[in-house]
Amino acid sequence: MSSQSSIPWFDDFVGVAYRYYDLRMNVVPLFTDRKESASIWHDTIHWWVDPSIKIRFVEIGDNYWFIMGSDSQKPDTNLSFFKILPKSENYERFKKGHGGEAYVRLGVYAKKSLDDVKKDALCDCSHEAQDHDENDNDVCLYNNCDCKKFSSFQINLLKRKKTTTDIKFLEENDVKDDPLAWNCLNVNKYSKI
Repeated sequence: MSSQSSIPWFDDFVGVAYRYYDLRMNVVPLFTDRKESASIWHDTIHWWVDPSIKIRFVEIGDNYWFIMGSDSQKPDTNLSFFKILPKSENYERFKKGHGGEAYVRLGVYAKKSLDDVKKDALCDCSHEAQDHDENDNDVCLYNNCDCKKFSSFQINLLKRKKTTTDIKFLEENDVKDDPLAWNCLNVNKYSKI
């Protein structure tokens, strides 16, 4: 957590998921601990005023900065969130299809081993669990696959959500015109050079 600005910046989460099958697309910061995500929702995001929630995506090369913040009815517990992430197919899909609004939710990201999943669950190598040998360290049985151990994940979304209509995609040279993006990059990038 960085607090060199009036708003503390929080980046201790694993990433961001995007969900498409709702009335609005979802932007979902992911945590590994359900208790922590519920606590952050209760202490911070619950107090955010929906019309003031801002999400910025600042593209720099093959990565982007995810930046999210808001005015709060409880300023003493307010945080702003940021994470530097690689551009992905899901990010590009969200960028093209968000339509100017999204639900903000939190989620829990959990790694899964072969023992934790059903036979049709997909491994990170894209082959099903049943295609991995339980007796040989969970190695993938496909000849042309280098996967040595089954690995997958599950994302569980918290039910609560907020709505944002203030979403912008920026290039790095545009951040000086956006207070939230400028504050984030100034505190977490430029001041560390």
